[in-house]
Amino acid sequence: MPASLSRRTVLAGAAAGLAAQALPLRATFATTPGDDEAYWARIAAQYDGTDEVIQLENGNWGMMARPVLEAYQGHVARVNRDTSYYARRGMGADLARVRDEVADFLKVDVEEIVFTRNATEALKTLIGGYNRIGPGEAALFTDLDYDSMQDGMVSAMARRGAEVIRIALPEPASYENVLDTYRRAFDAHPHLRLVLLTHVSHRTGLQIPVREIVAMARERGIDAIVDAAHSLGQVDFTLPDLNADFVGLNLHKWIGAPLGVGAAYIRRDRIAAIDPDMADANRQSGDIRSRVHTGTVDFAALLSVPDALGFQASITAPRRAARLRALRDRWVEAVKTNDAIQVLTPNDPRMYAGITSFRLRGLTSFADNRALAERLLERHGIFTVLRTGLASGSCIRITPALFNSMADMDSLARALGEIAERHA
Repeated sequence: MPASLSRRTVLAGAAAGLAAQALPLRATFATTPGDDEAYWARIAAQYDGTDEVIQLENGNWGMMARPVLEAYQGHVARVNRDTSYYARRGMGADLARVRDEVADFLKVDVEEIVFTRNATEALKTLIGGYNRIGPGEAALFTDLDYDSMQDGMVSAMARRGAEVIRIALPEPASYENVLDTYRRAFDAHPHLRLVLLTHVSHRTGLQIPVREIVAMARERGIDAIVDAAHSLGQVDFTLPDLNADFVGLNLHKWIGAPLGVGAAYIRRDRIAAIDPDMADANRQSGDIRSRVHTGTVDFAALLSVPDALGFQASITAPRRAARLRALRDRWVEAVKTNDAIQVLTPNDPRMYAGITSFRLRGLTSFADNRALAERLLERHGIFTVLRTGLASGSCIRITPALFNSMADMDSLARALGEIAERHA
């Protein structure tokens, strides 16, 4: 292979070729809008989803496209067949190339990323290992941050003897009032040393201006750990766009890799701020890989990551982001004038992607929203998920994926209209 031709280029081309055989994908689709149903139907045909329901709960993890699934099955067969003969003689070099390709995809140095099994494990590593905080200092998180990360902050700060500060983000949210909320919290607590920022909330889909908040925090001597579990692949960005020192990521949500693949990012000059894993033999190592010690993992899943990246490259990040936003806009636009329906994500394009949550106005309890999710499923055949933990109460999350159609979103809008009419 010529030195100028990377393995990523070959794999991306192969995956794009597989997709093209069925789509086909051509250069003329370079500016495909999010609502071009003919194009997106060909993309959807690459996914083998259930026909039992309209699946609008795709935030748990992402379905693999058929070319990725087939590649994964091939990797499983190879790992299962060759076991340690492959693992001890050639797999290390293959996994190193996967890491190279992920670093290239994220636009960071390969020495700044380490694989984990998911974003939760990555963020636990960052939160639990963060060693630049102690007694008399404080860490902050909000009601929209992920439950496990909130708990992790509480536990980690207790061990460090630091205080925990909880705040609620405004509802309705706006670009300005979110920035102002963080600014006021930072200024009100001069002993703050750490803040958890969730790029796209798993509760409501709110996208916060991470880069601006990171800069604001850095000016005050506050470090930020960024949860990008839902933004990577849903939002068109690379890690330098966030300008953050510590980030937790998922590759099995919006990138469509097999289950069990995430990553942690630590800026090269900040690695010492995160303690090595207690099980790592080289405790003083400056290698980021000493920060995570998982033991044996699903090697086939890791080997399949370039196949997932290649398939996504055949679509492109801007088109993927545009499609998810268009699916969200379809149902939100249809219900936004209905006073009985409270949409929780603002229409400012800087502050949402595909995920958006709603509730019936005035119905904020767990029981109310559980009943609403059950009604959508049982009477309308639409699968969603209840979300709790917001300061304002519970809600229902709508999470479309690339295999969803505008007809799916229209079905949701009609169902919500009927439910709202009865509620009124």
